[in-house]
Amino acid sequence: MTSAAPPPEGSPSPTRRRPGGRTGRTRTRVLDAVRAELAERGYDELTVDAVAARAGVHRATVYRRWRDVGGLLADVFEAASDDDWQPQDTGSLQGDLAALNHENQAALTAWPPIAAALIAASFRSEEAARGVRRLWEDRYTRCEVIVSRAVRRGELPPHTDARRLLIAATAPLYHHLVLLRTPPDPDLPDHAARTAVLAASAGAFVKPSPGGDT
Repeated sequence: MTSAAPPPEGSPSPTRRRPGGRTGRTRTRVLDAVRAELAERGYDELTVDAVAARAGVHRATVYRRWRDVGGLLADVFEAASDDDWQPQDTGSLQGDLAALNHENQAALTAWPPIAAALIAASFRSEEAARGVRRLWEDRYTRCEVIVSRAVRRGELPPHTDARRLLIAATAPLYHHLVLLRTPPDPDLPDHAARTAVLAASAGAFVKPSPGGDT
């Protein structure tokens, strides 16, 4: 999932304190350089020296703060969780899921292909893999509000498993765009959302009761 997600309803979105001033500006330049290098050259050619040169900072500054490529990638994912993004409230479950899918498709097909490059890097670097797992956990947690709103509106049965529904609604985009590398289909975000809603409305994602009944 690309763009963020909210905390429990009614509470403000959490934000982490990040260094400001010169330190903050340096971090922004360096992380922007990491994304650009990764998108243009790929993980195999991502180096601290190349990042430092692109960012216009001394290589010692990068080594001192981030140590290596793994540290740079981990901080890229950490920075992605610092925003206050929340999923759109369109007034319907299908609308909310479709809006989320359109955002995801836009990010995965943007040029330079930063989102896809970061996903690819997570298969090559354990630090990046941990970072992407934390980021996706954050995104799914924030997006759970989509399901809780739908339950309150009577669109879904109580005890619908939000995580399973969200994965079912968004997975087709990653399967087609990241795994199969097929051209973006403008109808796919809406179709995937509609299919997930039909299944969820029928109770496909209701959590089993302790006795085993749904």
